[in-house]
Amino acid sequence: MSKELVDLVHNLGSPRVLVVGDAMLDRYVWGDAERISQEAPVILLRAERREERLGGASSVATMLRALGAKVMLAGIVGNDHDGGRIRQMLTDLCIDHEAVVTDIDRPSTVKERYVGRAQHRHPQQMIRVDYEDRKSISDAIRQQIMVVIQSQLKKIDIVLISDYDKGVCTPGLLSEIISAARSKGIKVVADPIRGHDYRKYHGCSAITPNRLEAGLATGRTLNDMNAVWESANSLQEKLDLEAAIITLDKDGMALKHRDGRAKHFPTRPRHVYDITGAGDMVMSVLGLALAAGADYEQAIQLANIAGGLEVEKIGVATVTREEMLRDLMQPNHAAASPTKVMPLESAIQEIDYRRRLGQRVVFTNGCFDVLHAGHVQYLQEARAQGDLLVVGLNSDASVRALKGKTRPVQAMTDRSMILASLQAVDFVVIFDELTPMHLIERIRPDVLVKGADYSKEDVVGGAYVESYGGRVHLATLHHGHSTTNLIDRMRAA
Repeated sequence: MSKELVDLVHNLGSPRVLVVGDAMLDRYVWGDAERISQEAPVILLRAERREERLGGASSVATMLRALGAKVMLAGIVGNDHDGGRIRQMLTDLCIDHEAVVTDIDRPSTVKERYVGRAQHRHPQQMIRVDYEDRKSISDAIRQQIMVVIQSQLKKIDIVLISDYDKGVCTPGLLSEIISAARSKGIKVVADPIRGHDYRKYHGCSAITPNRLEAGLATGRTLNDMNAVWESANSLQEKLDLEAAIITLDKDGMALKHRDGRAKHFPTRPRHVYDITGAGDMVMSVLGLALAAGADYEQAIQLANIAGGLEVEKIGVATVTREEMLRDLMQPNHAAASPTKVMPLESAIQEIDYRRRLGQRVVFTNGCFDVLHAGHVQYLQEARAQGDLLVVGLNSDASVRALKGKTRPVQAMTDRSMILASLQAVDFVVIFDELTPMHLIERIRPDVLVKGADYSKEDVVGGAYVESYGGRVHLATLHHGHSTTNLIDRMRAA
């Protein structure tokens, strides 16, 4: 655990952040990819539900709000229903959108994704449909945005530019914003587009291109750290940056500072579920930390952690300060498996992200005192019933109440870590009650699994799960495996 980073999280406060860039609406249509259409050789998707999220620069604003920042968004929307939805969602999140101007000459930017499950499982994105006009904003729109920004800049702690190349971040607008911010001593950090010409970011405090973007901007292939340092140095000097920060996916981040510092910040290995949104999360936390007064090195380390937490989630998801603290407080930043063990509220948040992808949640529970081959086979069968497996684990007190004073043989921390090391197990949640009913009611699994030595009528929570359309699965008994018999044999040995 890094005490400096823990202290930084505790002292982030509520900085005021201006996010400038391309507001978008991400729409998802979920369903079953049932068969081939009779009209044409295409997959027929039977749609079940829709979901809308804020994307682009408005996604960065959303992440910052979840982290406790006060946020103002500057950009454009169209004079249409989707523009209204974007504004309403910003309002619901308490994000100031006074500087989001309505452009009657273009549609709101929407990315619509169709996600289908094959055989009611394994959701896959089938197609993405974009509604957009990428032409540069007019001078009149630019002036409207700047009038609001100029009036609010004195209240701002940092400016973040989230450029998705949809027409908002023109050289003219960025030049005005950078000049106005620098005159007031306000840092400007830009997440740039992919391209060869980065002159419009000249004068920013820092930019955060990824490996490919930095390579394209400097004419290099960044396949080793020497090339990374050459590219970072070129960007820092040519664009008059305080710092060039290159994100290197699984290899962390590299910093080249004006004062001569050149430092690589590796990141620890993660279970990568989805890289979507990782760049936005890094940008958000980097900006938040800098706004709170952190040095670039501390800000990058914290952003590395937040980016790692983001890739462990499905889709564009938010990360909280509590999650960063929990990650920091793991002994020696342990390997990924202990992160599977989490409090119920955190588990529910993680499970919700997976559900948004259309994944089916399986739940089972037990003491798992001395893990044996029968347990492993049981958990593998349980996992095969859906897309992720949540295991409710009896606490030490709960095991004693059920099994007697001599149990458990292994402490709760050991039992939970062993379970978390199994590939079949996605999350472990510890509970103190004699039954897992409370967990079942909160998690609402699609499938509830118990051993075949139970009848469906006797399974705790079975009737509840079936009441909302879930099902109960009785897993095969593997004879010859018994925790009690195993403990007796060990004691007799």
